[in-house]
Amino acid sequence: MRKHYPWLWFDADNTLFDYNRAEITALKKAFQSVNAPFEDEYLDSYRRINRGLWLALERRDITPDALRTRRFELLLEAIQLDCSPVQMSMAYVEQLAICAELIDGAYEVLSALQGNCRFAIVTNGLQDIQRSRLAHSSIREYITEMIISEEVGAAKPDPAFFEAAFARLGYPAKRDVLMIGDSITSDIQGGVAYGIDTCWFNPTAEPRPSDLHITYEIASLRELLEALT
Repeated sequence: MRKHYPWLWFDADNTLFDYNRAEITALKKAFQSVNAPFEDEYLDSYRRINRGLWLALERRDITPDALRTRRFELLLEAIQLDCSPVQMSMAYVEQLAICAELIDGAYEVLSALQGNCRFAIVTNGLQDIQRSRLAHSSIREYITEMIISEEVGAAKPDPAFFEAAFARLGYPAKRDVLMIGDSITSDIQGGVAYGIDTCWFNPTAEPRPSDLHITYEIASLRELLEALT
């Protein structure tokens, strides 16, 4: 018998929103803003730097505000380019905030499940970007609440983030919540540690951790319909 979850909590980037696609567009815009040529290899450098900083955010080693500019400081240092990291950050954020392309199947799944479940977005993203992207997206009418780490003062996987999310939504029973996300370190480990069921969105077939109890694993968002209906 399939389990019913009154609440589905979705991560934002690369779970509902196609962050990788938006990231490329925004990064090119950032280079245009300082009249610097963009080279394809810059993307890999940026992603490596950005990933490291977001992991540092999860560990509370950097603040969201510092992260905004620090990633461009490190990128410009790595590629030996003398430009304004602040200006690049502003252009990048401005562009990213209007990139609302969805992961394949996201609209279809929320539309199909919206009569049986309520949806929240729970994200470690930056508040001005995430709220703008949701406002520009076709799924905005389906989302009951958005909980953002920058606003609550804690980031996934910190239990304080999940506590803030539960408080915002009126403390539903833990058994009524399913956490859906692509990040093992923030979404899945955080959800498991807090005692809620988890669904790992793993479209690239990454190896499954043997020491972590994951309730569901899906390669496509459409598989949620098979699992939950």
